[in-house]
Amino acid sequence: MARLNDDAQWIILMGFLVSFGLFFLALIINQSVVVGQSTPEGVIEFPKNDIRDISHVIKEHAEHNGGTDDQVYQDITNISIHRKGAIVNYTIEQLAAHNHSLIHYNNGVTIYNENWTSK
Repeated sequence: MARLNDDAQWIILMGFLVSFGLFFLALIINQSVVVGQSTPEGVIEFPKNDIRDISHVIKEHAEHNGGTDDQVYQDITNISIHRKGAIVNYTIEQLAAHNHSLIHYNNGVTIYNENWTSK
């Protein structure tokens, strides 16, 4: 009997094994990316608009009222806690013709501090 040439079967079998291995590695790499926090999630979680809104209200209050009203301070801190779940503290100091304010924002994920001086 003549011997059969089965080299082609080994080539096909090795091709299947290599393709299955590459598929398995791609699946593992894809799952490791999904588990970690990605950059777009970090951008979405950053409360840029909340910080801008609160900062704008505090700056308007400092420019128009001099920042001396304790009721406005209580309103801003209470609204930020109840609506946004963020702790906001600020101080407004009157220096000569300028108002200097320090704003602290903390929502448990993002901590933001701002120093601002009016002209």
